[in-house]
Amino acid sequence: MRVPVPVIVASENGRRGILAAMPLLRAGGSALDAVELACRVVEEDPEDHSVGYGGLPNVLGEVELDASIMDGATLRAGAVAAVQGYGRAITLARRVMEETPHVLLAARGAERLAAELGEQPQDLRTEEALRRWRERFLERGLTPGATENLRAVARILTQPLNLQDKLYQAARPDTLGTVNFLALDAQGNLASGVSTSGLGWKYPGRVGDSPLIGAGNYCDNRYGAAACTGMGELAIRVSTARSLVLYLKCGMSLLEAGREALRDLLALDAGEGQYMNIVALTPAGEHAGFTTVPGKQYLFQSADMDEPQSAPRWMVA
Repeated sequence: MRVPVPVIVASENGRRGILAAMPLLRAGGSALDAVELACRVVEEDPEDHSVGYGGLPNVLGEVELDASIMDGATLRAGAVAAVQGYGRAITLARRVMEETPHVLLAARGAERLAAELGEQPQDLRTEEALRRWRERFLERGLTPGATENLRAVARILTQPLNLQDKLYQAARPDTLGTVNFLALDAQGNLASGVSTSGLGWKYPGRVGDSPLIGAGNYCDNRYGAAACTGMGELAIRVSTARSLVLYLKCGMSLLEAGREALRDLLALDAGEGQYMNIVALTPAGEHAGFTTVPGKQYLFQSADMDEPQSAPRWMVA
């Protein structure tokens, strides 16, 4: 029986995570361990404001983290949402999967579990992230920390300000979104991991697609794995990650399955500057990226490559 060549696929901001996880895969480590390690490396990087320590705050200046992990061999999954005060969200998601009878824990419950498991509390706010939070208010003529009519404030902060802002938001790098990792190990097992600090300046408690199995993350050894970045509300509404894997199950090629998942997204009334990216990986090690806007890329590395490489994401023609 042919031994699979390990592969890891990631969103554009996943380079450091790939570099950390590939030695583990080359040494015969599991795909599940690889995606957890890769996510943690990005979560701990204060320069990446999409996830973990230094993530962009919500409208109140609080950092709330979401994450999920899925094992393609067993279809077990774990996730956490709206976590404050603990930085290793992907590891906490895995502990939910392995040490509770649940799939998803949120907010105070997830934080209670973190404390029970000995995770170290951490102030996730960096001065740079808070500076961006204050500037966002000032750019829109608001006083930083203003909380009167919080719904309206959050809407103003999360919407593009003008045409230039709309173009920037559509073209911005994934370092302002989420990090995804999909891995295939030498045993032929797939795993997927997604971690994020969510939409910057969001209403408190907002949860996107990243911790929702089937929306932003799905993995099945028999057919493939998929994960999303971008405006999570879009992926939630059409179950993007699970849909792409189901299209593979129905016999579509990877390219056909990704394009069909894009068509599902294009049927939605996406707002200005809202987009969705997908990465996908099959049990044979074939991979691809997909997007609803031009100019997006993804990263990949197989065990026989020295460095991660980037590749363009497909759009619907």
